[in-house]
Amino acid sequence: MRTIDNINDLNKSDFLSIFGNVFEKTESVALEAFELKPFRDFEDIIYKMLNIYEKYGKDKIFEILNLHPELAVAKKLTSESKSEQASAKLNECSSDEYEEFKKLNLKYKEKFNFPFIIAVKGKDKNEILNNFRQRISNDVEDEFLEAKKQVKKIATFRLNEIINK
Repeated sequence: MRTIDNINDLNKSDFLSIFGNVFEKTESVALEAFELKPFRDFEDIIYKMLNIYEKYGKDKIFEILNLHPELAVAKKLTSESKSEQASAKLNECSSDEYEEFKKLNLKYKEKFNFPFIIAVKGKDKNEILNNFRQRISNDVEDEFLEAKKQVKKIATFRLNEIINK
């Protein structure tokens, strides 16, 4: 288990190697968080990183959303995404499930201009598919806000995983 002192003592390179993918392929959040050291406790790290993300403008959030992989069909995944998708058994889809994910991913991306994002931790592929089917009918603004919220959930899961190692 890491201690807050261990984290506060990290140099920039080590900090980024540990926290750089809390927000999918978005090292800038970790970079800004590094500048806010020292952290009082683990909750302070989480609060500061989520706050940095929350303060980003719509264009930057949209950019972050587009860095997320499509579910069940993406071939090149970060180690975090690969592990998260595997935990939901998205790597074990039947051919029908795979085809449905493929169609939903395409339809969703065409409608919203970013991939479907859901914090998959603790969910199974049926729950994720049902959520996908429902959310695809959202209007663009509501879905943007939901995707933004899901990114925060993913980041929180990842931060807790890092802290509890």
